[in-house]
Amino acid sequence: MVLKLVQQIVAQSKAKSRHLTAIFVALSCFLWSFDAANAASRVKDIAEFEGIRDNILVGYGLVVGLNGTGDSLSNSPFTEQSLVAMLERLGVNTSGETLKTKNVAAVVVTATLPPFQRQGTTVDIVVSSLGDATNLMGGTLVVTPLMAADGEVYAVAQGTLTVAGFSAGGAAESITRGVPTTARIVNGAIVERELGFDLASLTSLRISLRNPDLTTSRRIAGAINTYIGKPIAEPTDPSTVVLNLAGSERENMVDLLADIEQLQVKPDQVARVVIDEQSGIIVIGSEVKVDTVAIAQGNLTVRITETPQVSQPAPFSETGETVVVPRTEVEVDDDNEKKLTILKEGVRLQDLVDGLNALGIGPRDMISILQAIKAAGALQADIELM
Repeated sequence: MVLKLVQQIVAQSKAKSRHLTAIFVALSCFLWSFDAANAASRVKDIAEFEGIRDNILVGYGLVVGLNGTGDSLSNSPFTEQSLVAMLERLGVNTSGETLKTKNVAAVVVTATLPPFQRQGTTVDIVVSSLGDATNLMGGTLVVTPLMAADGEVYAVAQGTLTVAGFSAGGAAESITRGVPTTARIVNGAIVERELGFDLASLTSLRISLRNPDLTTSRRIAGAINTYIGKPIAEPTDPSTVVLNLAGSERENMVDLLADIEQLQVKPDQVARVVIDEQSGIIVIGSEVKVDTVAIAQGNLTVRITETPQVSQPAPFSETGETVVVPRTEVEVDDDNEKKLTILKEGVRLQDLVDGLNALGIGPRDMISILQAIKAAGALQADIELM
């Protein structure tokens, strides 16, 4: 009877042990996959595909209908010339006449043409004053062709301006909020010309990394080849991976890229410290390491305070005069309470920040310390000054 009871207890213990082991293994796999997912990025977030890119458009036009806040034609001769040319195209002859309107402004129109935008679709535009106009509120942009770098017209813009800022004032005071000389027109340009690029018919394509790196380039190619099961991707340099559609058994490049852009890849990067000395901003990369180094930081401060006093003779005294007696107080602070801080070899970002914060220093002094550590050869990272 006792033997059977012992056997039952042992069996239950083994069953519980196997159950706990299964839970532990499942939890470990979940945590590992969670960390891996957090560390990795999609290919579409770290790289760009050849041909899938924006194109910049620019044009010159006129804004009309302003309430006396347009260009002064005497100070902006290009505005007068454009106005005369526009009126002549509309059949109005103004040659020999002196124009004095203040309701017209010359503007530069900019827009971004997304990839594969089809004819007849619309894009947003930004309108910026070119002359001495003070406010574009209430104005209307007349027909303005928008050209690309090749000199061809790809869109035509027109519409009522939307100005976020405003300006108001009187004889003694004025107030300006935002920039009233810049405006937007949502869907203000119509695409008239398409870019000639057929992505689906390509047999090979290049993937360009936004941050070139040899390791990241190789990892992207490895992830693609592992997913497809064939070596169709080859890294050619730190910023380029070449795809070969012929070996992927896919019908077109669009189908292949739709799967590739969702692949998870852990990007690598050079250890770098970015410093903006003007604003005191410091950005330290996660791979930054330092060798063993001792740091001390202190400043010599001399404070001189003048508190002069007035010395007067006694009341009704026939002798003596009123004089100013100087009183000077000198205080010297050599930061003798500051101690040396030792940063051990191989410390990472958190240890480096904790060690520098232990000195009680600000961003300005931290910039000097990082540059001194780099000069000593103990900072294993590049310092980039903005």
